[in-house]
Amino acid sequence: MQAAETLDLSTRLLIVDDDPGIRELTAAFLSAHGYLVDVADGGEAMRRALERERYDLIVLDVMMPGEDGLSILRSLDRATAPAVIILSVIGEEVDRIVGLEMGADDYVAKPANPRELLARIRSVLRRKEAGPAPARPGDRSYLRFAGWRLDPLARQLADPDDVVINLSDGEFRLLLALVEHPRRVLTRDQLLDLSRGANTEFFDRAIDVQVSRLRRKLARDGDEELIRTVRNEGYMFTAHVDHG
Repeated sequence: MQAAETLDLSTRLLIVDDDPGIRELTAAFLSAHGYLVDVADGGEAMRRALERERYDLIVLDVMMPGEDGLSILRSLDRATAPAVIILSVIGEEVDRIVGLEMGADDYVAKPANPRELLARIRSVLRRKEAGPAPARPGDRSYLRFAGWRLDPLARQLADPDDVVINLSDGEFRLLLALVEHPRRVLTRDQLLDLSRGANTEFFDRAIDVQVSRLRRKLARDGDEELIRTVRNEGYMFTAHVDHG
């Protein structure tokens, strides 16, 4: 006999969807799997909920009347907002790409399979909650390139002026994969495996989105582009990297 699932009711989710049936069914399913779940029918209700409670993750529908999901996502402060999974109609790849570019942590195609949504929620929460391994004395090591400093333990990037640059989880993982393999062409599939894990369902177009965002954050006037596109092959990190 399969053991009953343990419910700790310590993680709070917010479902934002204009369809009351989908809201309530999704909330009931996720509640049955151990989460505290609230619902909102749009952006205004979502903001009221965020003022009242601290949420770990928002499930946000893209296609809503009035203020759509992408506009709502754009209005969030991604440095302090909860993790976000967007729901996008099957075939609307542009919504997924734009959503990821604006800082969403993942997407699920609609109509959403509840168990797939549950798996994605667990995956995003694991990534968010997994802190860096505690450093032992003498264990700390930085990756330095072109005046920049990447700290794999603290998951921080500092520019040549020692200003910390905010990176999303996906941006950090991708940059670390590139920096750990400098001056070597990596295909999109290799970057997916290195930055997301071989078993993660993700699409290679998302790598292009993340690279574009990283380039903007690494850009400095007069400096050489650090991430080069190699036509028909992939991407190469061009800088020399020092460890220590």
